[in-house]
Amino acid sequence: MKIPTILVVEDYEPFRRFVCSSLQQDFHVFQALDGLEAIQQAEELQPDLILLDIGLPKLNGIEVAKRLRELAPHAKILFLSQHSDPELIRETLRLGAHGYLQKPRAQSELLPAIETVLGGRRFVSSVPWYDEKGDIYGRHKVQFCSDDSVFLEGVSRFIGSALKAHNPAIVMATKSHREGLMQRLNGAGVDADSATRHGIFISLDAAEMLSTVMANGVPDCVRFSEGLAELVETAAKTARTERPRVAIFGECVGLLYAEANLNAALSLERAGNDMLKTHNIDILCSYPSLHWLLDKDSFRSISTEHTAVYSA
Repeated sequence: MKIPTILVVEDYEPFRRFVCSSLQQDFHVFQALDGLEAIQQAEELQPDLILLDIGLPKLNGIEVAKRLRELAPHAKILFLSQHSDPELIRETLRLGAHGYLQKPRAQSELLPAIETVLGGRRFVSSVPWYDEKGDIYGRHKVQFCSDDSVFLEGVSRFIGSALKAHNPAIVMATKSHREGLMQRLNGAGVDADSATRHGIFISLDAAEMLSTVMANGVPDCVRFSEGLAELVETAAKTARTERPRVAIFGECVGLLYAEANLNAALSLERAGNDMLKTHNIDILCSYPSLHWLLDKDSFRSISTEHTAVYSA
């Protein structure tokens, strides 16, 4: 099996040393200290992955990434930055980057981020976005949340963006999370109550939804998909856009994971992937934060079923 080659582009020596020492056992690791050296090394090495600092001397990471699209077109780029500005993150993803890792979280997220990106998926140290086109941020997203506040921030941004774009939204969550979401949406200027009355926003209890499809710890995925498809078609009829893109948030998988039933959760994830082939939808799922060293297999199993991984 080929050992991946990684080019680490970072001018701050202590952080560069930390990154390289974390990777050298499993990868071929090379280093560059500024933007111009990064371009030269990337063109020569043609690495599998480039860990690219944004604030580089001589040529910043954004400009480096633009040039690398031609000089190292097959290299995946994972940006490194101290900043959590959403617009900066969006800019890096629009450039074609496969990920964005906030440096303060590198201790816990560096290795899962690299594995995710090398596996062809996106990894972002941020709460997720809704994307009408679905080709930048991924059509089936998963967020790993450290607490309820982060959970609600991610879901409200995802659902709120869809409603503001006049697209329908469906939420399957616990009662407390649904109540918290309504407060967040209304506080952000989204009239969630009106959207509910007009049928463009459908909010359901995740546990009740699960009770209709679970038997002896195993989900009836056909029944689940049929029920969800009916909801999508109902919501789509209420939209003002010509070809509405329905945003779906589901906490069902998180509840199953909390019950130590990962296999059932993954079955529902695969059912969602099948629906993506036939419906114009954008799906967000949520799980609690996982410790990489203790929960590596679970993280891999979950992230494999998604096109983008968000950790916040």
